[in-house]
Amino acid sequence: MQATNSDVRTAASSAGPAMPTTGLRKVVLYRETLLSEAGRSLVCPVEQASVAVVIRNPWLGTDPDHDLAPDVERLAPGLARLVTDRLVTALGGVDRIEAFGKAAIVGAAGEIEHAGALIHTPFFGNLVREFLGGESIICFADAREDAGAAIAVPLWHKTHAATRSHYQTVTARVSDAPRQDEIVVIAAASTGPRPHPRIGDRTTDPVVTAQTLEATP
Repeated sequence: MQATNSDVRTAASSAGPAMPTTGLRKVVLYRETLLSEAGRSLVCPVEQASVAVVIRNPWLGTDPDHDLAPDVERLAPGLARLVTDRLVTALGGVDRIEAFGKAAIVGAAGEIEHAGALIHTPFFGNLVREFLGGESIICFADAREDAGAAIAVPLWHKTHAATRSHYQTVTARVSDAPRQDEIVVIAAASTGPRPHPRIGDRTTDPVVTAQTLEATP
């Protein structure tokens, strides 16, 4: 789904950081609803969504010692607002979202650091966490890939990171991005856990080490 001028004006006028209006080429939203697994219907169907924003890489042609901070502070807050607004709308509200994650893909002409710069600082991560009502550190993935490459965005529970039931991934892909001079910034979320979770929880796991296993009859 491509961003329109109306989308740009609406997002830019919303409360909080304004969406960048230059260098933005496309916004892509994927959403799916899982109804059954292993032949059994889910009591509560789980919805997952990802939002990918395609922007021109602002650091093309710069040296590896170039300071990325000014552009991060200028761009990342608006990107955080854009992706979270779309996720909240797609999944029916902040309170329905239980798990989240983030990712970025830089095109071949850029550095892997360019991808990380837009998602790994407080100007993006802290705001995504705030806008989605989370407390946990946000799982992430970043890569340098050609246009159309898929990336698995890892998720976990937005307030209880030790809740193993919500360890899952959402695959995101933009068919024509990133071009060599672009970066794709992604946020993903889920309204529930994996289907039929039953492998326990990190907070209640027994102590397991090589030594304890050797002592087990």
